[in-house]
This record gives sequence, C-alpha cells and structure tokens, in this order.
Amino acid sequence: MPNLTLLPLLTLPNPNHDLTFLSSTFPLQSLWPYLFSLLLPILLLPLLKAPPSYAPPGCRKLGIPRSKSNLNDEFAPEYAHASPADKDGRPSCRIKALFTYPIKSCAGVELDTAEVVETGLKYDRMFCFAEFVERSPQPSRATAAATETAPPTTTKPKQEKEKEGDWIARTLRNRTFNTLALLQPEIWIPDSSSPTYSPSLPEVKSQGALVITYPRVQPSLLTKLLIALHLLPSRLSFSIPLSPTAQKSQSYPLTPVQIWKDSPLAYNYGTHIPSSLWTFLSSGSEKLTDPHKKRTISLFRSHPTHNREIFRSAPRKAELGFQPVTGFADAYPLHLLNLASVRDVGERCKRDIDRLSVRRFRANVVVTGPGRFEEDAWKRIFVHQDRWRGSGSSSGVGGEDLSLKNRYENGDEEDNGEGNGVEIHTVCRTIRCRLPNVDPDTGDRHRSEPDRTLKSYRRIDPGDLTNACLGMQLVPGVREFTLRVNDPISVLETGEHCYIKMLAPGEKVEGV
Repeated sequence: MPNLTLLPLLTLPNPNHDLTFLSSTFPLQSLWPYLFSLLLPILLLPLLKAPPSYAPPGCRKLGIPRSKSNLNDEFAPEYAHASPADKDGRPSCRIKALFTYPIKSCAGVELDTAEVVETGLKYDRMFCFAEFVERSPQPSRATAAATETAPPTTTKPKQEKEKEGDWIARTLRNRTFNTLALLQPEIWIPDSSSPTYSPSLPEVKSQGALVITYPRVQPSLLTKLLIALHLLPSRLSFSIPLSPTAQKSQSYPLTPVQIWKDSPLAYNYGTHIPSSLWTFLSSGSEKLTDPHKKRTISLFRSHPTHNREIFRSAPRKAELGFQPVTGFADAYPLHLLNLASVRDVGERCKRDIDRLSVRRFRANVVVTGPGRFEEDAWKRIFVHQDRWRGSGSSSGVGGEDLSLKNRYENGDEEDNGEGNGVEIHTVCRTIRCRLPNVDPDTGDRHRSEPDRTLKSYRRIDPGDLTNACLGMQLVPGVREFTLRVNDPISVLETGEHCYIKMLAPGEKVEGV
C-alpha cells in the first residue's frame, strides 16, 4: 500500500471569479485548534450523559414502571364485557390495577400491593397544590375572571404572608393548571437493606421522601439540542419529606387549605419548591388573556390529625366503630372503576378520543369482570384475601353472590382486614366533572370529551341529574388492610343510590 503524504493546500486561481482558496489565508495548521474544539464534544458524547434522577439515600422506590403496567392491555377485547366465574366458583370480578396519587391532580403511582389506611390508599392525595386568593370585600366579576385566567406567579408564597386571603386547593378542574398532569411523584421509603441506609438520615427519619419530577422548560434551541444529545436531562426533580419529624415540622407553617367546603390545617411546603417548577407551572398559561397577572401557589402536606370527617352517604361511627375520614381527596377514601364501563364510554366518543384510557378518571381501584355499569347498584362488596373459601357460587340479581352473602351474615366469613377479606361499603356513585377531559400523558385538555358523551347518557342518579356518573365511591369497613392485584371481589348487597350533593342549590365555593 503506498504511503500517503498530506500536502499543504495550494493557492489556485479560480477561472470564474479569480479568487483564491480560503486556505491561502488560513493554513491548515491554524485551523486544527478550531476543528479539534468542534470535534471533541462529538467524540466524547458516549461518555457525556445527563445525570440520573435523584435517588434518596437509604430508600427504595415504590411502584411498578409504566412499561410493566397492569393496564398495558386495557383495550383488549375481553375487558369490554362481563366475564363468567371460573370453574371453582371464584368470582369473575377482580382487581385489575391499583393506583395511589401522592399529589392531587398529578400523575399516579401504580402498585401491585397497596396498604389501605383510614384516609384511603397509603400516600393517596397526601399533598396538593393551592393558590393564595386575596380577600376582597366586594369582588367584581372582572376581578374574579382575571383571577381564574391568570398564570401562576414565580414569587415564592412566603411573600404573601401578610396579605389577607385564603389558600384554595387547585386541580385539573381549573383550566389554567393542566400542567399538573405532567408532574410525576415518586414514593421512596426507608430500606434497611440499602447500602446507603442509616437511621440518622433525614430521609429515614421522615419515613421516606417524595421525589417530584417535571419537564424542563425549553426556551432556546441550545437547550433543546443539549437535551436531544442527552447532555442535559429532559426532566428536573426535587425531593420533599413524606412525614416531617416533630422538630422539622416546626419549620412548615400550619395553614388552612380550602378544599370544597372544608379548610383542614396542612403543612406549607413552599420552601422546598425550586424556581424551575414555578417556571414550568407558568408555562402552561402562555395563551391566557392576561399573562402578566401574577398568582401565588404553594405545595401543602396534609396534617395527620386534621383529616376531614365524612358523613354524606357514609356509614356512621355507631356502625363501623369509627367515623370515616379523608385527606385531600374530594370526598371519600377510595374510588373504584369498572373497566368495562370505561370501555363503553370510550366506544361512544372514539371519533374524538381514539383510545379513552381508564387512567383519565384517576381511580384507586380498577376492576374487571362485571358487565358494563353493573357497579351502579352495588351497596356492599367483599374483597377476598389470602384464599378463596367457597367451593361454588350462586348469583342473584345484578351479580349479587348470595352464597357468600349468607356465609358472611352467618359469621362464616371473617372481616378483620388481615384474615380472609374485608367488607367495603360502596356509598355512592362518582359524579363526574370535566377533569377527565385532560390527557394524563400530554396535559392537553379536550374541548368537550369525554364529558359531553358521559352527559348524553350517564345522568342517572336522582340526586344529581345535571351531571354524569361513572365509578363508585368506597368506605372500607375497617381502618387498615391490604389490597392486591387479582384479589377477587364479591357483591354482598345491591340497591338504589341517591347522591347527596356537597353544595346547596345555588351555593358557590371558590375552586370548585
């Protein structure tokens, strides 16, 4: 093979323009530093990667990844209709998926096994965002409209301490908060087997941490390029304590947060929120009519001794031995959805939404097996745990398992949350708002669906014929127990429901 010799560039005349080559002015030797500076980042790309997301020391992450979700097959044909009981008499109704939502209106965490506490699934609606709304003696309609349409401010909440006003919980119902759907909380709990574990760690003392990730705002081409080259993470994150210690809790102002008609005290976690999150939350308001009107929001953690007692349609303390309570959930501890019912709604609005996911409706418990809308008449259900004790079943009207009902009322079935199962009261239907119009994957709000379709045929509850129903609200018969995916469910009692409205006719509540 002949030896190749690098020859210096020559200056040759251009027959057309009588110009010399650029190399006559800039010799090859002088260009090497510039070429090297351009080529070096490309050569180092395999080594330069965006740093991994934050992992609290001494902890492990709860939940299953989206790639292994139990809802990955939610559009399979078999889930669109009822399923029969198996050959051994086990009920067809089973838990398909479990979700807890640590921050109200933000992404959920899917679980295979979920602890249930008195407020619902553990960690569910433990946190919420709220907006500071100044009090006005006689607010005009124009002022109220400006408050509703203005974007969140980048000013930290501590600057609003001396102003008179109220903290109002904000959710995806509020049309300027669509970006909440893109916040992804991660639950990290202490793990003594972790190599970084130590009882003295702040994350261990606070019973774990909540890591909140959110998209990085990309205002420039350079930022987009660095993200595309994986030199900059596309998402940012920060960490907050799950349960502050007694000493640490003193640094969080105990503040009333209005949610519907209640104003429970909660810890103000505003000092933890980085400026980049304010920027992201504000980015969803660019198309508003008054983008310069400032608003103040903060993050709150529910206080364990200031839960909200539930009385509407719920069993009383005399029956349960305790009065049901909830934290930042709208009304009840648990929310159940039947996948077949959601599939029916999806089929009716598929021209606008091709694949209507059950995830839009933010239920804690998703079940399969019953026919569409069979759950409308459920009054009491029984979740079997550990093993199935029956050898067969006979079903009554509406799928009611009469054999189980007789065994349960005769004392043959235990209800202690730890043995064979637990009784759960299905206290009322879920009255739907427009929140499911927001796509949980993109944060985009559809102008009308699925709300329009639901209202076209699901205004079925005599207690509220204005709004549609989908799903059931639950109150467990015991305070603590465990739910698992594939747990069988039997219906103990069916009957009529009549929704009791939270607000009186004509009554208006800020944030609702």
